[in-house]
Amino acid sequence: MPNIVLTRIDNRLVHGQVATQWCGAIGANLILVANDEVAGNKLRQGLMDMAAPSYAAMRYWTIQKTIDTIHKASDKQKIFIVCENPTDVLRLVEGGVPLKKVNIGNMHMAEGKRQVAGSVAVDDKDVAAFARLRELGVELEIRRVPTEAAESIEKLFK
Repeated sequence: MPNIVLTRIDNRLVHGQVATQWCGAIGANLILVANDEVAGNKLRQGLMDMAAPSYAAMRYWTIQKTIDTIHKASDKQKIFIVCENPTDVLRLVEGGVPLKKVNIGNMHMAEGKRQVAGSVAVDDKDVAAFARLRELGVELEIRRVPTEAAESIEKLFK
């Protein structure tokens, strides 16, 4: 079983906050960006590589490659999965990736979305994905940085 220490939803994917605060707090040595678009975009990968801590390896895989490959991970790999949205996380879980906890860090406000927490805006599709994740036994938390207290996830469903 892969050693997945945390999965985070952050529409910015890997940036300074993820790299400097979250990786250290959870002890990750591998950051896996599971995103279909980024998996084929060398420019975005290069920008994220610059933000990543030197002690963590980086991988950029499609959602399907993550589903197909994650079970081959070494026990020594402490994996931090970063996804752009809850729909991608749900695809991973339904595909057999054993995610126990999902940190909801940043989901920008956009057309058709409503602000439910300081850094989280959702639409009905997001809410449905979160509800399904919860049904599947995945623990959800809203928290921007590891030093802050988690916010109530009930805000997602109002």
